[in-house]
Amino acid sequence: MNHESPIHRRRSRQIHVGKVAIGGDAPISVQSMTNTETRDVAATVSQISRLEAVGADIVRVSVPSMEAAEAFKAIRQQVEVPLVADIHFDHRIALQVMRDGVDGLRINPGNIGSIGKTRLVVEMAKDRGIPIRIGVNAGSLEKDIQEKYGEPTPEALVESALRHAAILDELNFHDVKISVKASDVFLAVEAYRLLAQKVDYPLHLGITEAGGLRSGTVKSAIGLGLLLNEGIGDTIRVSLAADPVEEIRVGFDILKSLHLRQKGINLIACPSCSRQEFDVISTINALESRLEDILEPMDVSVIGCVVNGIGEAKEADIGLAGGDRRSILYYRGKQVERVENQNIVDVIEKRVRTELAERLASRKPL
Repeated sequence: MNHESPIHRRRSRQIHVGKVAIGGDAPISVQSMTNTETRDVAATVSQISRLEAVGADIVRVSVPSMEAAEAFKAIRQQVEVPLVADIHFDHRIALQVMRDGVDGLRINPGNIGSIGKTRLVVEMAKDRGIPIRIGVNAGSLEKDIQEKYGEPTPEALVESALRHAAILDELNFHDVKISVKASDVFLAVEAYRLLAQKVDYPLHLGITEAGGLRSGTVKSAIGLGLLLNEGIGDTIRVSLAADPVEEIRVGFDILKSLHLRQKGINLIACPSCSRQEFDVISTINALESRLEDILEPMDVSVIGCVVNGIGEAKEADIGLAGGDRRSILYYRGKQVERVENQNIVDVIEKRVRTELAERLASRKPL
């Protein structure tokens, strides 16, 4: 199956969050944020490990106090994934987490206080190669900008972002990425479009406070999909009132659907109808659960009948076309066996894991 994307991405300068490149020709990274109490080191480390296991490129951790900064030091020592510290107002916290090995800061320079405090943060970030994300949110615009525009508008969000960026530019700091988030899809999309025309910094995309798992996924898929399809965006976060692991899964699903990045199993399944020869829905649910640990890109097609099943199966790495009591299994475009319908999940899982092992073995150096 051809996964080459027709999308021409906006060219941005490249920065690095730890080992992860953002912008330029780097793959679009997927990130999430912990929702544990940061001072609870064990719980936060556990959640970060779960996010890393499903493929998170970057994890953001809220650090609202010096006590949380002390906990962050212990957290940093126990995980490998790049960590971004989310900080508001207090420059001392930023200095502390940079000493303790943070990979990126989310802090708005205009909110730190005096230019002297901002300079201290910027100089240490520059010395240690730590990028800064300017994060503008429609719900927390500066008072004078709120008064000027009356309500959050794309222009208001962009003016706020450019104000913060100008401070860093004056301090000769350019390892910057920017977000202009809103919970309203159209407001966020227009703000990002406008910002993309004005700066060459990499852009962090998100529809903030998008909602629960279902509604938030829909809003994020529409908003991020519109922007990504226009080539706008270098890293994404799907903001859900749900387990953060779901943010990573949905993020990669959005990128997979646009052929921008392939990670994990791409399950192709029919919605099911009266032609189905087995319970497609329960089969797909079982396969999703059993194969969620696999990060290797692989197309797996499961169709309940032969009307569309054979064509889809031949295009997938592993495909199944439903039949009466026994279904036809295809591997790399060729029919390989007939499977008893009650054994479909077991057979497909075994075939997927065999394919995974063969791929990994072929990559080992001699």
